[in-house]
Amino acid sequence: MNDYFNIFPVKTNILMKPLLLSLSLIAMTLISSCGQREGAGLVILNGKILTMDSSNPLSEAVAVNEGRISAIGKTNKIKKFIEPGKTKVIDASGRLVIPGFNDAHVHFGPLDPDYIELRYTTDPAVITEKVKARVEMSKPGELIRGGHWDHELFTTREWPAKELIDKVSPDNPVILARADGHSTLVNSYVLKKSGITKNTPDPFGGEIQRDPLTGEPTGILKETAMGLAKTGDVKTELTAEETAQKTWQGYLMTMKHARELGVTSVQNAGSADFEAYKKLQEAGELTCRIDIGQSLGRDPESLARYRELQKKYPREGNWIRFGFLKAFMDGTMGSGTALMHEPYDDEPGTSGLAMWQYDEFEKMVIAADKMDFQVAVHAIGDKGNTLVLDAFEKAAGENGRRDSRHRSEHAQTLKPSDIPRFAELGVIPSMQPTHCITDKNFCEKRIGRERSGGAYAWKSLLNAGSVLAFGTDYQVEPLNPMEGLYAAVTRKDRKGEEGEGWFPEQKLSMEEAIKYYTWGSAYAQFMEDRKGMLKPGYLADIVIVDRDLLTIPENEIMQTKVDYTIVDGRVVYDSGK
Repeated sequence: MNDYFNIFPVKTNILMKPLLLSLSLIAMTLISSCGQREGAGLVILNGKILTMDSSNPLSEAVAVNEGRISAIGKTNKIKKFIEPGKTKVIDASGRLVIPGFNDAHVHFGPLDPDYIELRYTTDPAVITEKVKARVEMSKPGELIRGGHWDHELFTTREWPAKELIDKVSPDNPVILARADGHSTLVNSYVLKKSGITKNTPDPFGGEIQRDPLTGEPTGILKETAMGLAKTGDVKTELTAEETAQKTWQGYLMTMKHARELGVTSVQNAGSADFEAYKKLQEAGELTCRIDIGQSLGRDPESLARYRELQKKYPREGNWIRFGFLKAFMDGTMGSGTALMHEPYDDEPGTSGLAMWQYDEFEKMVIAADKMDFQVAVHAIGDKGNTLVLDAFEKAAGENGRRDSRHRSEHAQTLKPSDIPRFAELGVIPSMQPTHCITDKNFCEKRIGRERSGGAYAWKSLLNAGSVLAFGTDYQVEPLNPMEGLYAAVTRKDRKGEEGEGWFPEQKLSMEEAIKYYTWGSAYAQFMEDRKGMLKPGYLADIVIVDRDLLTIPENEIMQTKVDYTIVDGRVVYDSGK
């Protein structure tokens, strides 16, 4: 634990705390420090509590009342808060207790039981088989959706083509998204309905992949070209009521999935249905706090309509909150569309795709910043990140410097000269550790060894004074935080491998990895004054796991399971162990 006390100091210009805490938070803290007479609704005893509070990093027990932590300390002290018949008691029996995981970047929504899951597929023939099976269960004209395939995992490492699915789907539109969500495979049915031919020009910021010999579309649509896909009149046998019920069940599946993994907060990277989450909350089914943002449009006047959402779901709230405005600067490394300063090694004819004209992008960032919106921009390539930092710097110059906490979503590949700029500008590198252990399989092929040294530069960013926010990019990657922790501390593939990992100088300690999956994510959403630590007065979002993540060997990290998930002081998941 010697590292623990060293992971909290950061530059004061970055870690600016609010000048005043709410009166209620102060009152609860005072009560917890001197009021052992107050009972508790829940106590956890005999634990190994990693608090994320540098003034009290390890403890044994915690008391919770009315959704907040009321006290933390030795087991004998916390036992005094137990009231027979009122207090639920959990004996942690030495297990690790940590703050609830806060996923800083997800694409959250109702799960679809009919979705074709293709994650980790290595044989393209499996895609054919799964599409065939779904078509046989569908009516002609029904849309077939699926995804999460990654051609870099195929034994051939080649892009799939429409012929892979045409023969089993002559009468159905099929759209299968790549794992990164920045490319799709469609069948000839969709190409025909969309009017996409060899003569169709590429849209700005997109590419219709073509056969190098014939010029015919292969069925791969990249970036904005995905918006060209049409499916015709999709036929369905479901009534409006049945569709609504299926969607509701999909939301319940999502909530269940999150709480079983110890995810107590998520920050949605884009638009979502505020009303749907409000209904979940009213029904007592919202077991995960959520921030929901909107897309950064291309017209400054469009920003005004977000004001009402801000008022209705304010930053001061704790459950459903208006989040950041999201934009895309570039594509992805996997699709070869991340925007780089220099051409790709494996495709010298391109250096990626820009999603915006820079002048237009800068204008919108300045306008949003002036209205005090938090802006989060998808930036994968080193040039993409340079342009994002340039725009944030220009906004600070135009509007004045303040604690805006704008974000680079992914911050995947950075020029060395850009690393200190994050701290200097107060920009949050919102990063997803599992992308590292996925993309390392092809990163050096794309951009070479030297440029790859700036990929997922967690330690360099921390040393320069940045505050990281960790997440998964679910459903691009699995939601399970254990995979992210494993990636952050090993930088090795999921099967394990010999050696010290990929660019091991960027690895984190387990304490650091947990910190930026909890407190760091809370800081990124302006909630570090009440979330991300186990501390009196803080929201009682707590996870108990079945193994000591701080001491187990690295090959056991991804095997670690959640035994209890507690949200707002309520046990929402109990493994029964």
